[in-house]
Amino acid sequence: MNNIATPAPAQRKPLGARWTYIIVGVTLAFVLMPFLLWRATWFGRPLTNAQLTQSLQDTQSPRDIQHGLSSVADRIIQNDPTVKQFYPQVVALAASPVPEVRTMDAWVMGQDNTAPAFHTALLRLLNDSNPMVQRNAALALVRFHDTSGHAIIIGILQPAPINSPYAGILQTRLKPGQTINPGTLIAHVEIQNKAKNVRREVHSETPGTLNRWLANDGATVSAGQPIAAVLPSDDAVWESLRALYLIGTPADLEAIAPYARRSAGATPQIAEQGRLTMREIRARAAAHPRAPSASSAPQ
Repeated sequence: MNNIATPAPAQRKPLGARWTYIIVGVTLAFVLMPFLLWRATWFGRPLTNAQLTQSLQDTQSPRDIQHGLSSVADRIIQNDPTVKQFYPQVVALAASPVPEVRTMDAWVMGQDNTAPAFHTALLRLLNDSNPMVQRNAALALVRFHDTSGHAIIIGILQPAPINSPYAGILQTRLKPGQTINPGTLIAHVEIQNKAKNVRREVHSETPGTLNRWLANDGATVSAGQPIAAVLPSDDAVWESLRALYLIGTPADLEAIAPYARRSAGATPQIAEQGRLTMREIRARAAAHPRAPSASSAPQ
């Protein structure tokens, strides 16, 4: 048998400099892009005074404003006296056209319950058009020993209605039981006119779970009509119960009881907080009973 020589494997040509740069660039992109995204969305990065001033007045980037507000809150928590120089800007942001900024601003102002300007601004935010802003303002006011937001706080425990912003034909998008967040698209409303039909979006302004539709898919709805009910999120219930521990009244017990009994699908943590809140409200009422009225006073 003739021995047939096996040809030697061809040697690979070295990559040119151009391809080397491309491969290195792609590799760095996979490493750097997640880092840059994380850095752009992370609020833990400390800001200098100059950066903080710029962030709080950056009207083009709500995200930068939120980063600045987070930095203010961190400084308040750390008892940094220099943070007070930024308080006028924080108060001014209560009038921001961006709901997310106003929501965070209300939370930040609740971190310093010794600032009269914060107290005044929070009282105004109780009448904000956005329910999340109202909630944060009401919860923040509790730290000022102010019960002005009591009705809003007890309302958190109730299903929240979503009203249709438009008149037209409702086209539902989600099913009951689905989780939603602020900004979640839940439906469309088709507006019919002579020229053409236009579809408008309906978004939720509060987090929670879609409880039920109050109008059927395909139904004609009017502007302002309630079309869905949303059960509150666990976080919202938790914050409400903690606030009611401090400012709740006996009249609130009926709204708290389902969470304490877990009949509202409450987690064990929420149920425990509900029981603690009810116990504290009862103890407070027993220690400070209301004086009897003239008509009910014993003769």
